[in-house]
Amino acid sequence: MVSNTIDAGMMAKFFLAGAKNLENNKEWINELNVFPVPDGDTGTNMTLTIMSAAKEVAALNDMGDIDMESLCKAISSGSLRGARGNSGVILSQLFRGFTKVVKECDNITIPVIATAFEKAVETAYKAVMKPKEGTILTVAKGAAIKARELADSGMEDMAEFLKQVIARAEEVLEQTPEMLPVLKQAGVVDSGGQGLVLVLKGAYDAFMGKEIDLSISGAATVSSGVKATGMNADAQANADIKFGYCTEFIIMLNKVFNIKAELDFKAYLESIGDSIVVVADDDVVKVHVHTNDPGLAIQRALKYGALSNMKIDNMRLEHQEKLFKMSQKEASVQESVPAEEQPRKDVGFIAVSVGDGINEIFQGLGVDYIIEGGQTMNPSTEDMLNAIEQVNADAIFILPNNKNIILAANQAQSLVKDKKIVVIPTKTVPQGITAVINYVPDMTVDENAETMTEEIKTVSTGQVTYAVRDTVIDDKEIKQGDFMGLGDSGILSVGTAISDVAMAMIDEMMSDEAELISIYYGSEITDEDAENLRSQVEEKYSSCDIELQYGGQPIYYYIVSVE
Repeated sequence: MVSNTIDAGMMAKFFLAGAKNLENNKEWINELNVFPVPDGDTGTNMTLTIMSAAKEVAALNDMGDIDMESLCKAISSGSLRGARGNSGVILSQLFRGFTKVVKECDNITIPVIATAFEKAVETAYKAVMKPKEGTILTVAKGAAIKARELADSGMEDMAEFLKQVIARAEEVLEQTPEMLPVLKQAGVVDSGGQGLVLVLKGAYDAFMGKEIDLSISGAATVSSGVKATGMNADAQANADIKFGYCTEFIIMLNKVFNIKAELDFKAYLESIGDSIVVVADDDVVKVHVHTNDPGLAIQRALKYGALSNMKIDNMRLEHQEKLFKMSQKEASVQESVPAEEQPRKDVGFIAVSVGDGINEIFQGLGVDYIIEGGQTMNPSTEDMLNAIEQVNADAIFILPNNKNIILAANQAQSLVKDKKIVVIPTKTVPQGITAVINYVPDMTVDENAETMTEEIKTVSTGQVTYAVRDTVIDDKEIKQGDFMGLGDSGILSVGTAISDVAMAMIDEMMSDEAELISIYYGSEITDEDAENLRSQVEEKYSSCDIELQYGGQPIYYYIVSVE
């Protein structure tokens, strides 16, 4: 029999169940991304946010005798510091508002939940500078309104109350495409709103007694402030690579390769190696094996037919190269002076960046600390706080360089008391570069903030990437694998050739006032291809200055700015 009140132990269970339900469906949430780009990460961001809190809640659970105040602190603090991306920050603010109300209660009743829902929505809306309807905020508000309506009606059945609140959240979610045309055109509901519904449904399943795995991997140790780190070079050096050559090839069959032949071949490969994959399809067989003698695998395979697409990698050599790079990186970290030992300066800079070329550009412009991140890997609020600790300055400018990171930066700003933190709302890398260039040491921090914020408005940015699914957006038909040029407000070009798409994108970005075109080419673009694009742009826009620089960024073949 279910209860009509919720104590701390039950609430912890419901929270963990909601977190697990979101985690189990994060890839589905990612696929709801409006634009078919390879960085739809709403599900990932929301999951990392809630799991940051879930680890703290799980640690409290393991200690036993959990109280509501400690639980609420774990939920609020854990999600606040672990928040990533706009959806993650909004989710953390919903939790923050909710826990402000329930932390004072030993047992939560329906009227308390209704008030907590309202406080959650109020807190989340305040965190967003320009709230947009048709998003997670709208779904949360719909649930809160329904909760208040049911509480005021005198409802006492908690199960029925939760059921109806979630049903209303789902109804509002289904309406989001009518509120945001871009959702309707893409044929999806709001991904953040869907994530919130999954959290609520997971909690409801636990309330109704459904058997759920509540284990949280890597649960935090509440009493410890030590952060786990990745395996270092010394530990890696002790790792044993039993079979040194990664061997891959395709057999073009010239004799029958039946089940018995396949089993015999696999058995032979197992006798000389591991990590074996043998996939037979009509007249070809794809083979992968780790072995110390690739020749033996090849010799046996030749009995079945000719070989093609042969590839042999020396994993031990690759391992040594990786160790060398890791040791270099560790050495640079060890040689760096701790923040507290650095001479205190008036102003410091933190930039979010990805790509060794772009990192070097920011460092050359005087940025003190680079947070590796961007699309597909939004840094958390805690990442921002850790960076702030590393810069010994009275005032620190943060350049998020991505619209999905600005809220996390703002959240970090609100948590820092001993330094003046200024977030310049840069939405792209070119905007971040422009902001730093326009910093004037003789001006005050506030004057610089105003100037930098104004200057980034003059920068138009375009980025070339690829489509991960078929869709139609902005009247452009897009096929999976097509290349797309994304502008500040939508898709500018689509095609099957990177250079053509990049050129068409630049054409759309140009204006009569344009004076400078900057091109940053990514890790998958050759120097030759980049130079060819530069030549095309120079020929067509001879009145503009053209700058070409290696960015080294993943996913985006070109990042282009027009000023």
